[in-house]
Amino acid sequence: MNTPPPAIFLMGPTASGKTNVAVELAQRLPVELISVDSALVFRDMDIGTAKPDAATLARAPHHLIDIINPTEAYSAAAFRHDALRLMHDITQRGKIPLLVGGTMLYFKALREGLSDLPQSSPGVRAALDAEIAQHGIVHLHRQLAKVDAATAARLHPTDTQRIQRAMEIYRITGKPMSALIKNPKGVLPYAPTDARIVGAYGNTPHTLPYNTLSIALIPSDRSVLHARIATRFKAMLEHGLLDELRRLREKYPLHANMTSMRCVGYRQAWQFMEGEITEAQLLETGLAATRQLAKRQLTWLRGMPENIELDCLAPDLSQRVLDILTENIRSAA
Repeated sequence: MNTPPPAIFLMGPTASGKTNVAVELAQRLPVELISVDSALVFRDMDIGTAKPDAATLARAPHHLIDIINPTEAYSAAAFRHDALRLMHDITQRGKIPLLVGGTMLYFKALREGLSDLPQSSPGVRAALDAEIAQHGIVHLHRQLAKVDAATAARLHPTDTQRIQRAMEIYRITGKPMSALIKNPKGVLPYAPTDARIVGAYGNTPHTLPYNTLSIALIPSDRSVLHARIATRFKAMLEHGLLDELRRLREKYPLHANMTSMRCVGYRQAWQFMEGEITEAQLLETGLAATRQLAKRQLTWLRGMPENIELDCLAPDLSQRVLDILTENIRSAA
């Protein structure tokens, strides 16, 4: 049986230093970077997403950054399709795919495949939009709890995107999303064309055809990560997050319920611009939302026993990651 090609997953919560480490690795290893971030896919959304600047991207180009407009949507299924195509191409070029980011659902979809859930229905989605506008998302969360208690229990009552999607699935299929995920009808497969990989993996369609090494950047002190989050969010405001959102609203026909505008930071900036919160509340709610995001990301990472965990606060973090990768690449050769 031939050994599958290597791939590297570099994961961590927001403000853990993932990008800096990835850029350093790109200077020292034969890798190409693939962004695993549901916010970085949007064009013109730079400040609020902490997107790498032009100089950084010139040193270490990232795939899957700036690929769609803020009016469009991008899904875990779309990411899996794009990432697998890119990983195959990178491998064919004799390099190693290095996937870096904090959207854990994307990593999970890539590693495990996706349940065969129904495509979005514009009619059902419009009806749900109207309900949310009239009654609020907390009301829809209560409705979800009546028909899919398991899904409702794991979602925050204000998680508009996921609550709406879960309710949409129920109204399309008549079945709760939790049951469809537990007993999937099928898995969205990756059908590798490389004969060597097909030979190694046989007919297991959802198996990721790579020898993956997963590194998780975990803070040894959560309070230090929170301080980093505060510093970065304040810097976003100082560097023009509100002006960026104004330009986005002038350039694109946006509304508050679009996926792009539900990104942390932009959601709170939108509320401020609409007069729903004060300037002080903008900072307070932005920081709280970012800390909650980090908490969810860490929860995902704690549930991945295959990860090699490193302290993201270590002063020699990049060298530690490099040492681990170099040793594993050498032993796999």
